[in-house]
Amino acid sequence: MNKALKIVVLAKQVPDTRNVGRDAMTPEGSVNRAALPAIFNPEDLNALEVALRLKDECVGSTVHILTMGPLRAADIIRDAMFRGADGGYLLTDRKFAGSDTLATSYALSCALRQIGADLIVAGRQAIDGDTAQVGPQVAGWLGLPQVTYAEEIEQIKDSSLVIRRRLEHGIEVVESPLPAVITVCSTAAEVRPQNARLILKYKYAATRSELIGDNESLRAEMVAERDYLNIVEFSASDVECDESQLGQAGSPTKVKMVEDVVFQAKESKVLTASDADIEGLMVELMASHTLG
Repeated sequence: MNKALKIVVLAKQVPDTRNVGRDAMTPEGSVNRAALPAIFNPEDLNALEVALRLKDECVGSTVHILTMGPLRAADIIRDAMFRGADGGYLLTDRKFAGSDTLATSYALSCALRQIGADLIVAGRQAIDGDTAQVGPQVAGWLGLPQVTYAEEIEQIKDSSLVIRRRLEHGIEVVESPLPAVITVCSTAAEVRPQNARLILKYKYAATRSELIGDNESLRAEMVAERDYLNIVEFSASDVECDESQLGQAGSPTKVKMVEDVVFQAKESKVLTASDADIEGLMVELMASHTLG
């Protein structure tokens, strides 16, 4: 029987990039999050499913979400709890504002030292940055082995995992000791749907800040009586961060210019389904080396 694992999933609430417009960026070069709806980062959902499958297989294992962001980021923790996670941690503080990947990974690693974990799982990258840097940087801060582009956990051993990686030109199977950091790509299994029973169980889950001024409500009463509804809220001081490494001060990445690029079709052709039109299109594509 496999031993119980304490699993932490790094997740991020991101702007929905399917709705990007001219107001999506601020003049300073940061994302204007108020102008875009917020969603659970897609590959972090793949990472959550990897973690939940490990929990299903290893009796006694737990899965918690760690996310850094404003108060509304607690929504993705509840979303994960509705799918099978046991709880979560919200890392939130104005001192984190303007963090690049280095400052973000530093803050997350400070929180992870407080939490402790046998396994840290994250999505390969976030759709608002596409850097794929935070997971590996967290591993670097913590001095842990890392496996990137993970697609599936093939075998669970007493002190290691056998992991299948999806690479550009094939598949690689590796074994990693625990504890470790794993980043999961989009070809991994899709996340399971929210469970009605878990929605009823966790719908009142909240952070302490969400309950401010709400002391007389049913939600506050439920959280006070049921510890599993308490979403842990961390500030920078709670996780003992070096403030010089946080936010813009701790972010060596600087945006030099932001430019709106609008693609416009200069030429278009209307084709019918006739054999002649289709044959002509294929000849053009092959002549331009688009095909062949």
